[in-house]
Amino acid sequence: MSFHHSKKQMKQKLETLLQHAIASLKSEGILDHGVTPQISIERTKDSKHGDFATNLALALAKPAKTNPRQLAEKIISLLPTDPAVSKIEIAGPGFINFFINSDNHLQLIKQIHKEGKSYGLSAIGANKEVQVEFVSANPTGPLHVGHGRGAAYGSAVADLLQAVGFNVSKEYYVNDAGRQMDILATSVWLRYLEECGEVVAFPSNGYRGEYIRDIAFNLHKDTGNEYRRPADLVTEDIPADEPLGGDKELHIDALIARAKTLLGKSLYNDLFQAGLSVILNDIKEDLEEFGVSFQKWFSERSLMEDNSIQDALDRLDASGYLYQKEGATWFASSRLGDEKDRVVVRDNGQSTYFASDIAYHMNKLDRGFDQIINIWGADHHGYIPRVKAAMQALGADESKLKVILVQFAVLYRGSERVPMSTRSGEFVTLRQLRSEVGTDAARFFYVMRKSEQHMDFDLKLATSKTNENPVFYVQYAHARVCSVLRQLDDKGWERNLILGMDNLNKLTEPHETALIKALSKYPELLEKAAIQYEPHLLIHYLRELANSFHTYYNAHQFLVEDEALRNARLNLICATKQILANGLSLLNINTPESM
Repeated sequence: MSFHHSKKQMKQKLETLLQHAIASLKSEGILDHGVTPQISIERTKDSKHGDFATNLALALAKPAKTNPRQLAEKIISLLPTDPAVSKIEIAGPGFINFFINSDNHLQLIKQIHKEGKSYGLSAIGANKEVQVEFVSANPTGPLHVGHGRGAAYGSAVADLLQAVGFNVSKEYYVNDAGRQMDILATSVWLRYLEECGEVVAFPSNGYRGEYIRDIAFNLHKDTGNEYRRPADLVTEDIPADEPLGGDKELHIDALIARAKTLLGKSLYNDLFQAGLSVILNDIKEDLEEFGVSFQKWFSERSLMEDNSIQDALDRLDASGYLYQKEGATWFASSRLGDEKDRVVVRDNGQSTYFASDIAYHMNKLDRGFDQIINIWGADHHGYIPRVKAAMQALGADESKLKVILVQFAVLYRGSERVPMSTRSGEFVTLRQLRSEVGTDAARFFYVMRKSEQHMDFDLKLATSKTNENPVFYVQYAHARVCSVLRQLDDKGWERNLILGMDNLNKLTEPHETALIKALSKYPELLEKAAIQYEPHLLIHYLRELANSFHTYYNAHQFLVEDEALRNARLNLICATKQILANGLSLLNINTPESM
């Protein structure tokens, strides 16, 4: 029988041993047959307390009517012997500590070398179909640094779920319908009119970024004066803008209506599409360069074109959840946990953004996903109850939907916070951030914290080539192993993998034991990070592993004269290199061979 086990397999083995002891307690009458304890086994924080610990004696003391320490002694006496366990001790009020045989740990190095890139992957997802929708920023401008966090986080969550056996579909919901897109189209048109020489005051509520001027310039270059209309016709009887004492919302809406009237349906749609295409293609290119890809780009407009919105409303109506009030159609979401009812069709006959969302979620359900994960900005918090209500009203299990909120990242230059508003055009784009700090640092920093935690992005730290920079520190550990292998070559020595494996028992230094222990945590950590949607756990682990390696590197020579010890150490550091590479590749971060 082989005893090379990952941490997860070792925990399962210990659980089996403890279940045997519980059965014996029952057969001896110490424990009632109806008692079914939950066996909890945790890795110890301090190696002086062994490798694993259980509080089973404390949990069973009351039903067994026995002192916890005495019960712990009894449990230990009933445990079957196992070659993987070298020693068992009682600690504190009755904890049972397990010390794992060092040979068992050493087998881990063989396992990592054998499995390579697939080491740590698992099948706990059982091929369940999961859809992860993330980023989904309105295509009204380039992605900014706030969107970048959702992109890095969503991509990491999807890739982690894939790594533990789920079938994952990554999706971007394109909000290519509605008022914001009309404001975009009208902003492009007004800048286009400027290119034609028409003088029209630009609305305070329009999109002001330079990218709007670029789109307008190219539109004019390609089409000449096709969209040109006289300025006086554009502004005739338009309500005053806010700077002139008017209402900016009424002003922009009137300009949108005028654009549609003066251009006619066909030309307006061409203009609308021109702005949308440029920005959406820019977003796709930006994300691709950021290492983020999607299987599907889902168009909101498609829901209108294929009647999905009406179908969804019909389904809600058939379930008795729609009613009419003040000329509008309302969804009775308050009956299903929302704070108030919501309008789905306005009094002018226009369906709302929420109606599109209901139809989109119905579409997701109809595609048969086992789990639907929406990754939204933190400002969408109030939106969750109404979407959950819609899921229930459509007859679905609302637990199928998991909504994860991501706080926007706040960028600092020194102590000065950088403003980010798409409408005003004052923002730092994701592309600018990547060009300044690099894609690796951006992705790493974005997922260093829990998604719901506030994040300040420190540009200075992200670009520094020091151990204080966490991504540099982790990548440097990988590069250092590569450097050792180059030095081996320079000395004219060859690595002997088999000799190294035969002499792993020479790895007895405390730094070596600590590094091997750090390696053994990887498979279970990977599952935990995936199942809990917490890629920051993988980041913390890689930093811990890099620290164990750098400490070992600074304390010991690897390329020693003793050939057996040298090759054993090379096998250990190459196993470390493999785990660093596996973890970083799941985060889509490079593993440089020199730095």
